[in-house]
Amino acid sequence: MDYLDKTLMIFLEHYKQIRKHSEQICKPLETEDYVVQPVVDVSPPKWHLGHTTWFFETFILQQFCDAYEVYNPDYNYVFNSYYETIGNRVIRTDRGNLSRPSVTDVYTYRKYVDRAMASFLKKPLSDEVKELLFLGFNHEQQHQELLLTDIKYILGNNPLFPVYQKGKKAHVEFNTDEAEMISIKEGIYEVGYSGSDFCFDNEQGRHKVYLQDFSISSELIDNEAYLEFIQDGGYTNFVYWHADGWDWLRSDHITAPLYWHLIDGLWHTYTLEGLKVLDLKAPVTHISYYEAYAFASWSKMRLPTEFEWEIAAKKFKWGKRWEWTESAYLPYPGYSKAAGAIGEYNGKFMVNQKVLRGASEVTPEGHSRITYRNFFQPHLRWQFTGIRLAQ
Repeated sequence: MDYLDKTLMIFLEHYKQIRKHSEQICKPLETEDYVVQPVVDVSPPKWHLGHTTWFFETFILQQFCDAYEVYNPDYNYVFNSYYETIGNRVIRTDRGNLSRPSVTDVYTYRKYVDRAMASFLKKPLSDEVKELLFLGFNHEQQHQELLLTDIKYILGNNPLFPVYQKGKKAHVEFNTDEAEMISIKEGIYEVGYSGSDFCFDNEQGRHKVYLQDFSISSELIDNEAYLEFIQDGGYTNFVYWHADGWDWLRSDHITAPLYWHLIDGLWHTYTLEGLKVLDLKAPVTHISYYEAYAFASWSKMRLPTEFEWEIAAKKFKWGKRWEWTESAYLPYPGYSKAAGAIGEYNGKFMVNQKVLRGASEVTPEGHSRITYRNFFQPHLRWQFTGIRLAQ
């Protein structure tokens, strides 16, 4: 694997760069922002900073550095996320109750582990350690995206709609007026990761799939088109919805995408720059699978499968939004979980979830590829999710 053939200096610099970026994301926050947990799916920023540090301490320093002394034995209970193999942990809903350790303590913890890692990375590394390092790098990048989505939810549910950061705009251009349908011929195609760089285990098991003729839009659905769906009674007509989606809509009183607010007859949306008038040409975002399916049904079209998306993605620009697919999150042929705690990273979640493909405007640079398989439960929408239609 080419990604393992790096000098120790490159490993150290990569480590420092990724760790620094997590802290830069949190720099605009007030201390009070670090602790808030409005809903179970959102973790406090302080917890993200501690958890990503715990990952390197637990899976690398404790396992491969004989002289390492754990910073605080209680942190295993505080910052373990879902690894049953590692032991008991604070339940997810209680992360917002952790007024201690303090924000200062968490940053001190990060510095302690970073110093130990800097010394460790100056010594020869086995391939096993290198693989864990790259998993740790990508794990922290996943949490960098979660940090931004969670920060947006925390601030977006503050009645004052505070600004996270001036100038924090999407680094993508929108061309929704130029949408066209791209035709893909019937045939047998290969999907899954093929290469020698890093990928997650759920991308492996490259295999053949048969696809019938289909076409897929070159562009994502924009806010203007989605607003037409709303104005045409999209949220009040059960015909467009799955039964589960209709139940979710009614029980949670859903009438528009997350962060949309109708103020004096004009639609606004909360952004990382604060509350803004809705940009009709921007791709719709913060959409659940239920809403994506209903919009596709109203449009007399459908969502693509993840395999259709992967084959067609070379023919359109992607990366503006995580795109819902019609595929259940399942293992590829030949998939097997790794031994120990690392085997809990992806495999245990392969049930009751939908696959999303692509990336979003808050995905860290270098952390996206066509074969990347993101996954969420169908009602979730705090991620930067969007819609691409197929037929």
